[in-house]
Amino acid sequence: MTLTQKDSRQRRQHYQLSEMSGNDQNCQDEPEEGDREALLQDVPAHRGLAGLRGELGNILLLLFLYILQGIPLGLAGSIPLILQSKNVSYTDQAIFSFVFWPFSLKLFWAPLVDSLYIKRFGRRKSWLVPTQYLIGLFMMYLSVTVDELLSGEHGPDMLALTATFFLFEFLAATQDIAVDGWALTMLSRENVGFASTCNSVGQTAGYFMGNVLFLALESADFCNKYLRSTPQPNGLVTLPDFLFFWGAVFLITTTLVALLKKEHPNGKVSREETESVKEAYGLLLSIVRMPAVQKFCLMILTAKIGFSAADAVTGLKLIEQGVPKEHLALLAVPMVPLQILLPLIISKYTAGPKPLNVFYKAMPFRLLMGLEFAFLVWWTPHVSHEGGFPLYYYVVPCC
Repeated sequence: MTLTQKDSRQRRQHYQLSEMSGNDQNCQDEPEEGDREALLQDVPAHRGLAGLRGELGNILLLLFLYILQGIPLGLAGSIPLILQSKNVSYTDQAIFSFVFWPFSLKLFWAPLVDSLYIKRFGRRKSWLVPTQYLIGLFMMYLSVTVDELLSGEHGPDMLALTATFFLFEFLAATQDIAVDGWALTMLSRENVGFASTCNSVGQTAGYFMGNVLFLALESADFCNKYLRSTPQPNGLVTLPDFLFFWGAVFLITTTLVALLKKEHPNGKVSREETESVKEAYGLLLSIVRMPAVQKFCLMILTAKIGFSAADAVTGLKLIEQGVPKEHLALLAVPMVPLQILLPLIISKYTAGPKPLNVFYKAMPFRLLMGLEFAFLVWWTPHVSHEGGFPLYYYVVPCC
């Protein structure tokens, strides 16, 4: 194994810390021009539209990798809806919510992914390829065991289900670290901004397929009503089928990336300054000690207190009151283009010296959404739905 680093400039770009630290801090943390050249020296300098066309393959590869990243997130998000239809308690639902923690805690093992790699294979591929192979194999294993986990003799085995999906999301979070790091060096300096676009669009699309699309195709009622001429007792796909299909996709595409995609097409290896794992964690600790970072961490740790309960419980309560889970998932469809376009629209406001102003101004409206959710839960039992909930019921939450 070879020890190397992800230098301070790259780390600060990844977590957008330099924008919060003020002009003085930015000046202190700004690396020498030679450091930036060392980071990007193996990437050809492209300019204008011709440069973008020349890197279209890299952009499409990043987009696809982020789509793959969104699939496990979407599947984990669909499990609570399936569990609610099996009358699982809210305590068990709360236990299952731990599966999303790896994406919040990945900072703790990110320095390992940055520092340890096999030089000849590639810094990012050393983690990306084995991690995606493990995800693919894990999905195939789940395709055989998930029905037993969800429908045991005494109901769903919540501890085993939570532990299994926690490991699943841990692998996905590790893949995210590798892809984020590769994105910064795969694209040229002029086009590196497209990495965040690939992240936003790809992860949203992957989550949509793993959550909304799966729940719709898994529902017999939805398929019989909209996709079939002759009713059938089951949906077009089952959870094991979906897991097996995407497991195969992970294995095949990862093999293609391992064999065909080189991190350094010109055959040269990046000469980034090396440092040990201990030094990498020391760098991380120095960043965490920054006053601006500590304030930011305090903010994001407390920002969702006002609406987290409403977000977590509303969907479960609506399913409890008879709203089909696949119809509830389809309410997210109008949000997909908004999630893709909104970052592009507000980027000119978040790229300035006060990137959090948009966040502050939006927070009162976000808190008011909790009142709308509470009203929806109260109103649902009063809506006549013997033949299914009327169209206006689904229109109101979107307004």
